[in-house]
Amino acid sequence: MKKLFFAPLLFLTISIVTNAQGGFRLGIKGGLNLNQVNGQSFNSAFTYGYHLGGFAEIDFTKKLGLQPEVLWNQTTTQVSASFSTIYPTLTNPNTLNQNVTLNYLSIPLMFRYNLGEMFSLLAGPQIGILMNKNQNLLQNGQKAFSDGDFSMVAGLQINLKTIRLYGRYNIGLKNINQIDQQDKWTSQQIQLGVGLKL
Repeated sequence: MKKLFFAPLLFLTISIVTNAQGGFRLGIKGGLNLNQVNGQSFNSAFTYGYHLGGFAEIDFTKKLGLQPEVLWNQTTTQVSASFSTIYPTLTNPNTLNQNVTLNYLSIPLMFRYNLGEMFSLLAGPQIGILMNKNQNLLQNGQKAFSDGDFSMVAGLQINLKTIRLYGRYNIGLKNINQIDQQDKWTSQQIQLGVGLKL
């Protein structure tokens, strides 16, 4: 399934880069994540994580471009007391107030609109592939979280020669609850970070 997604994405990116008229740049980036998993099973407070990865800037014109990225993206959350009420037969005694860490390989594909030379608006879809399974959340070792996530990303970027400062908001559109449909789990994330154009 993952190969079916990666092959067209790779072909699309190569085609776009080949035909780009305005320019092509690569860079590295990293920063802070403020995470929240929505659902009765989890505490509503934002928790901290991080993201690291690389990006490309592909210009079609001075105003319009594309910005694909590949990120190691960490989401953290904490299980609430409601989990044992919703899933009494699955609850591990150590589940309550347990911190959960979800590490994703995230691939955002964002369209970029430049507001002059200094500011850029970014928006587009993001695919997330779960890299760790977090099976200790449930008593029987069953997977609690879906293998993937799908979200929309929007944000603002400040372009300072070789430096990129950015803030963005990610809203999850997929239910990442692998157990059943009793409690819908969706993610949201605020990212703040800095990039370096190579």
